Amino acid sequence: MNNIIIPALSIGAIGLVLGALLALASKIFHVEVNEKAVEITEVLPGANCGACGFAGCSAYAQAVADGNAKINCCCPGGQNTADSIANIMGMQSEIVEEKKAVILCSGEEGIANDKYNYVGELDCIVASKLQGGGAKDCSYGCLGYGSCVKVCRNNAIKIVNGIAVVDEEKCGGCGECVSVCPKKVIEIIPKKNKIYVKCKSCDKGAIVKNKCSIGCIGCKICEKNCPEGAITVTDNCASIDYSKCTECGLCIEKCPKKIIIDGGINA
Repeated sequence: MNNIIIPALSIGAIGLVLGALLALASKIFHVEVNEKAVEITEVLPGANCGACGFAGCSAYAQAVADGNAKINCCCPGGQNTADSIANIMGMQSEIVEEKKAVILCSGEEGIANDKYNYVGELDCIVASKLQGGGAKDCSYGCLGYGSCVKVCRNNAIKIVNGIAVVDEEKCGGCGECVSVCPKKVIEIIPKKNKIYVKCKSCDKGAIVKNKCSIGCIGCKICEKNCPEGAITVTDNCASIDYSKCTECGLCIEKCPKKIIIDGGINA
């Protein structure tokens, strides 16, 4: 009988000790739950895309509840989500600036040169790990194998003539495509802005001409002619500051390579 009672009492004692330790740990490491953060998380779309600047919807909700983030940062949720968050927080709603993705590459088939014929999985991430970062001669160019297409929740991206193309009417500006693009040729810009530089090459002009017939050559003509100082060329790469751009179109007119476009008009 003792052979049964003693082990049973020992196990019971160990269980009591462990239970007491768990109870103590739960009190020591207890984290107060912010009810507003829970409510905000429930009204967010759950995309966890990072477009708000936080790691995910829960992190953004906590930041808003703590007063460390604005209520209008969720692009996928749009205005309705901002209004709901404002109601939870007891604040006046703020306007959500709609955004869109743009592809900073014009290297279509027949325009950009290839180093070799790629035969393998149609995935940009996989292809970019091969020699030279992929088959395209321009190391900055869109590979066109559709990694961005696969993650787009709105079916807003497709591959046309070897490069990605965005349907801005469908695009919610979530930024998931940006995170998977190994060449970093996708940028999120305000949906109201139409003008952008459709090239992200940092090579010198002479090198670009040998790789792509219409790539940006970093000539700085756009920079010199912009009356607002909204376009600058850094490391041979032109970029636009949308807080300054008035979309006068002078950069489009002056660009010798016609690589600065106005939305879908000149694309």
